[in-house]
Amino acid sequence: MKALVLERKHELALREITIDEPLGPNDVRIAIHTVGICGSDVHYYTHGRIGPFVVEEPMVLGHEAAGTVEEVGSTVTTLRPGDRVCMEPGIPDPQGRATRLGLYNLDPAVRFWATPPVHGVLRPSVVHPAAFTFKLPDTVSFAEGAMVEPLAVGMHAARKARIRPGDTAVVLGAGPIGLLTALAALAGGCARVFISDPVAEKRALAERLGPITGIDPAAEPVGEVVRAATEGWGADIVFEASGNPRAAAGALDPLCPGGVLVLVGMPLEPIAFDVVAAQVKEARVETVFRYAHVYPSALALLGSGRLDVKPLITETWAFDRSVEAFEKAADPAPTSVKAQICLA
Repeated sequence: MKALVLERKHELALREITIDEPLGPNDVRIAIHTVGICGSDVHYYTHGRIGPFVVEEPMVLGHEAAGTVEEVGSTVTTLRPGDRVCMEPGIPDPQGRATRLGLYNLDPAVRFWATPPVHGVLRPSVVHPAAFTFKLPDTVSFAEGAMVEPLAVGMHAARKARIRPGDTAVVLGAGPIGLLTALAALAGGCARVFISDPVAEKRALAERLGPITGIDPAAEPVGEVVRAATEGWGADIVFEASGNPRAAAGALDPLCPGGVLVLVGMPLEPIAFDVVAAQVKEARVETVFRYAHVYPSALALLGSGRLDVKPLITETWAFDRSVEAFEKAADPAPTSVKAQICLA
């Protein structure tokens, strides 16, 4: 099949590749329709590695995907050919201790699409376990279905925050994950969200999504703005979604006493963390690694219209222009949020 292959750092090719994927009894074969370009895909393209995961041989990119079931395994009863679906890209070891404890996203043996050495899904079809394949509501498009994977990160972060109705939240970073985290926070019960980002176009988009107030961190300290709007108290929740070391190091400043800091973004290098600043507020600190058990809730919110991701899809590319799409994604315009590649 033809696929988008990362040959090595800075080298992509749209070429034929052979991938042996027999259909097992618990699997489904899916014709891929839409794939989102994730920051991790771009990072493998530009750097050839993310932490300990190194591209050492050609790898197909892509893990945010939606498509149509073509064939089902002999024991599959929940899906049938023709079903429109999206797929959770991480497949854990079902017998692993983390999986048995319900923490399957933390399973050391998880096989995650487009994480070396596992091939991704920028190709015409894929075989995937039915248990990690989810039907799209009739009102949800393939493009929205391919947004469920990054939305799941924001949903997981919102759950880790234990939002109470009426809470005020701050999101640091208005990239795709930051914007989706803001939407998840609002859907989870937050009454107001502040979002900090130096790019004016990103702040403007965020403010069109709901009761979200943009802050330019280069012009005004985030903590001062938030305290001025909350009678000096601060935000109940801070989501650090930028991965920027400076932003992450100051993430406690906007937080109220007894609040929760949720670390979502992944800095490339270790950051300074002010332990005393956390202690004097008795801040609860939560961390997020991918997600678990959130796809059904995310699809329910999309299907009901309670959460709208369509404004975040800013570019759509044809499959035969995939290399160009990645070149643009590596140097995005200020108005760019989520680019997708359409195979059908």
